[in-house]
Amino acid sequence: MRSMSDDHTHVQEFFTARAADWDSRFPDDGPAYAAAVAELGLVEGDRVLDAGCGTGRALPPLRAAVGVSGVVLGVDLTPAMLEAARRAGRDRDGRLLLADVAALPLRPESVDAVFAAGLIAHLPHPADDLRELARVVRPGGTLALFHPIGRAALAARHGRRLTTDDLRAEANLKPLLAGSGWRMTSYVDQDDRFLALAVRPS
Repeated sequence: MRSMSDDHTHVQEFFTARAADWDSRFPDDGPAYAAAVAELGLVEGDRVLDAGCGTGRALPPLRAAVGVSGVVLGVDLTPAMLEAARRAGRDRDGRLLLADVAALPLRPESVDAVFAAGLIAHLPHPADDLRELARVVRPGGTLALFHPIGRAALAARHGRRLTTDDLRAEANLKPLLAGSGWRMTSYVDQDDRFLALAVRPS
């Protein structure tokens, strides 16, 4: 059985090896990120968490959505990804924190929304980790699970076939979210984007 530290090491190694050229490998994803952020329904002054923020590509649209009076936090487990975000100047749009989404350094109900791009496939304990995200979101707050391409296109990119146990399949994701303190409100899985939205019930 793998330990939690083994899981962390595996994730860190995966992203450390890819951090330096991550943005250059996917240079055209910006509009997709902005469109997904718009679906969160953020307003001026909101507090939003980018969970697993990577190189911080969501931070500029998140900042634009909440304005100068809002709070944008970017959390990632991999120092090299946060360093790439700083090099890209995205720390101007949000505060970057080295932390694990399984144990966030945030008070309960302290944010209005969570944005998570490409996160769920890398969560060692998805139910527990989604429950931790629910802990820090106020009742009525929202969660966006996003990927700039859909499940089938992503599988094809990696030379894999879709399987029925894929966590992002609607039939799997909806009950997973429901058991972790969320209620799925919409689900889109197209070649050019994956976006599942959920709300933390009041």
